[in-house]
Amino acid sequence: MDQFSGLWQPLTELAYAPTVLSLIGLLLAAWLANWVTRRILLRVVVRLAQASPIHWDDVILGRGVLSRLAHVVPALVVYAGIGNVPELPAAAALVVRNVALAYMALTVALAIGNLFNALNDLYERDRARAQARPIKGYLQLAKLVVFVLAGVLMIAALIDRSPLLLLSGLGAMTAVLLLVFKDTILSLVASVQLSSHDMLRVGDWIEMPALDADGDVVDIALHTVKVQNWDKTITTIPTHRLISESFKNWRGMTDAGGRRIKRALLIDQSSVRFLDQDERQHLRRIALIDDYLNKQRDELEAHNAQLQAAGKDPVNNRRATNLGTFRAYVAAYLRAHPGVHQGMTLMVRQLAPGPTGLPMEVYCFSTDTGWVAFENLQGDIFDHLLAVLPEFGLRLFQQPGGADVAEALTRVTAAPAARAGSAADPA
Repeated sequence: MDQFSGLWQPLTELAYAPTVLSLIGLLLAAWLANWVTRRILLRVVVRLAQASPIHWDDVILGRGVLSRLAHVVPALVVYAGIGNVPELPAAAALVVRNVALAYMALTVALAIGNLFNALNDLYERDRARAQARPIKGYLQLAKLVVFVLAGVLMIAALIDRSPLLLLSGLGAMTAVLLLVFKDTILSLVASVQLSSHDMLRVGDWIEMPALDADGDVVDIALHTVKVQNWDKTITTIPTHRLISESFKNWRGMTDAGGRRIKRALLIDQSSVRFLDQDERQHLRRIALIDDYLNKQRDELEAHNAQLQAAGKDPVNNRRATNLGTFRAYVAAYLRAHPGVHQGMTLMVRQLAPGPTGLPMEVYCFSTDTGWVAFENLQGDIFDHLLAVLPEFGLRLFQQPGGADVAEALTRVTAAPAARAGSAADPA
């Protein structure tokens, strides 16, 4: 023991030995407090949380709230013990204390930020509620306020001034703050409007051509809304632009349970004509229009009989056309199709004729709103209509292609040879 005293005595006689030894002891105390907090207390809390039947504590631990708060303990030891170091200049002690205080403010702010993230995770466990009323933007705003206050406290601690003094000075910086946080204020207002009016949810299919956005909403934050386009790219839209500009939300189509089919067949107008009695009788083999033909025959006969009784010229008689019969067939075919929604608008109409033919438009809704199922149904319907069109004596209008031109040229060149062969035939 005397040997250790002999070694310790020279150290204590050095000029700054008590101060240095006290600082080393303070650092060891801080390290020990950190070790006990993280290695013992935190592990005990984790074990208790894992054993408890509730789940919200697991989410908080998973976000690292307590592990972040554990950093406060060594800083608190330094803050409380730095004043007990002998012969330490008051200015140095003040700086250390202020730095420790600023570090504690930063640590608490980061822990609160992690706590807000945990609250968002808990809220999003109810997926339907989270999609209808997301709170991520509001939590981000709350974190921004926390970090601003933490910044004020840190600056006040470092310059050894009252935080109220700094906050009072913020009044003169209102214009600067409004300019700096302009996007944040606009985004907050936009988030409130989007949420209160139920204009946007996570999972909605939106279309915004101005920003090349066409896909599903995957995230709604305070400043941005992320849209995953159908080509799997991500478009980031500033939240306030969803209020200042227009966008299309396809959620109404999904909720209604029907997706619109709106496509036209271009009919060659030169193929439109009246049907004679034999052609009408021939079309009776198509079961879907048998009732239509009977009803039309009775109406036409009654109308024409009235004209003849009145002594009108037969040119005024009504006659059935192949186009009108085809239109009735298409309507009957759609009403009998199981993939077509019968509770929504269903019609077959003629549009204004043009240089590309007479448009015969099919307007109806599918029962399955899925993209693949919708396209398959639409393709099946028009495959059938294109195949059955010649049965009514109608033709599609199609601009001539290379094969059509080649066939026409072959006929033109073959005609003189055929005439020359006929003239040379002695018969």
